[in-house]
Amino acid sequence: MRTVIQVENLSKTYRLGVIGSGTLREDVSRRWAKLWRKPDPTLKIGQEHHARLVGQEFKALQDVSFEVKQGEVLGIIGRNGAGKSTLLKILSRVTAPTSGEVRVKGRIASLLEVGTGFHPELTGRENVFLNGAILGMQKAEIKMKFDEIVAFSGIEEFIDTPVKRYSSGMYVRLAFAVAAHLEPEILIVDEVLAVGDAEFQKKCLGKIQDVSHQGRTILFVSHNMSAVRSLCAKGMMLRDGKLLEIGKTEKIVDHYLADALDSTSGVMNLDAVSRSGDAGSRLRITRIVFNEGNDIRHGKPLWIDIHFKAFAPEQDVSFGIGFCNRDGIKMFSIDTDIPGERLKIPNDRYGVVSIKIPVLHMEPDFYVIDAGARSGDNFALDYVPGCGSVIVIPSESTPPVIAMRESGRGGFRQPSEWTIQYQS
Repeated sequence: MRTVIQVENLSKTYRLGVIGSGTLREDVSRRWAKLWRKPDPTLKIGQEHHARLVGQEFKALQDVSFEVKQGEVLGIIGRNGAGKSTLLKILSRVTAPTSGEVRVKGRIASLLEVGTGFHPELTGRENVFLNGAILGMQKAEIKMKFDEIVAFSGIEEFIDTPVKRYSSGMYVRLAFAVAAHLEPEILIVDEVLAVGDAEFQKKCLGKIQDVSHQGRTILFVSHNMSAVRSLCAKGMMLRDGKLLEIGKTEKIVDHYLADALDSTSGVMNLDAVSRSGDAGSRLRITRIVFNEGNDIRHGKPLWIDIHFKAFAPEQDVSFGIGFCNRDGIKMFSIDTDIPGERLKIPNDRYGVVSIKIPVLHMEPDFYVIDAGARSGDNFALDYVPGCGSVIVIPSESTPPVIAMRESGRGGFRQPSEWTIQYQS
């Protein structure tokens, strides 16, 4: 098979806070505060130390080299901030590398962030043709695929509505449908599928499998290890901008999970973690603390403190925490509106949502944490998948059969009332 992607000594370096720090108003207020030796008024919670980093270099990628053959499905994994999204943006020609060389043979379709490549003022129909043109498709070719694209997206009734009125889930549905059906030689998919509902995610994964069977090349980034295992024959792990390992998927996933296990902590600082699209722009989860940083024990109480910063007034807000097993499958979730009322949050406020579970029935095991906040039922204010990991350990009340269960089979054991009857 011929090589379709070749990357040699690829590096990307950013200079922190020098230019592009925000709006003109923010730049002026930052400069004024500096002149008067006051704290930076634009810094978010947990970012006070960033003021000392202005002008310093941040290496998002460091001397990364690899190649991908035609028809391969490569899973790219790593913690938040490992450099996965930066790598995909360079391969998609969204940004340029600082040094190194990239050779790509074939047409690329990318799903990097929710809404990337869409013009908000145009309708869904117009954006289908716009995206197709960007991918180098002829108008007649797009027309031939149009009905199939719309049917797959499931948003037929909104296809002539400006996409600025779409939810994040609708964005993803249409963007994925366009990218998958316009037959690119190389398909690049970042974590955007996590925004869609479970049914659509399953539909997308099935489509990715169909695309791979047609001999096209796929680069797939996800925190869902089950999806990576099922779709990808080859895996690649990044850490701190460096290529740690590349090889068979099972080996790479096992390495990633072992690495996450070693870094397990009950305190997760999320303010500086990159988000997809506009997640975190109106409300951002900045920090999550489990049991004040102490051990989490099966059969004992669990406290979770979710720290956040609101940049705009929000109505009907709820926060959620998901516990996923080693394969990325969600085993248990906690949402503040089940039961309970949704929150009304004023503008420009820091806050802490505290959740208490009187008795934790999660089985002892390692869990990856997803965190999010939403307004109403669908609009995602913030979403940080795979933001950290925790270990639930046995307590003195944990039955031995549960405490010694085979690792990786963790889940939720709900207490119940029951009776038994015998028939003669």
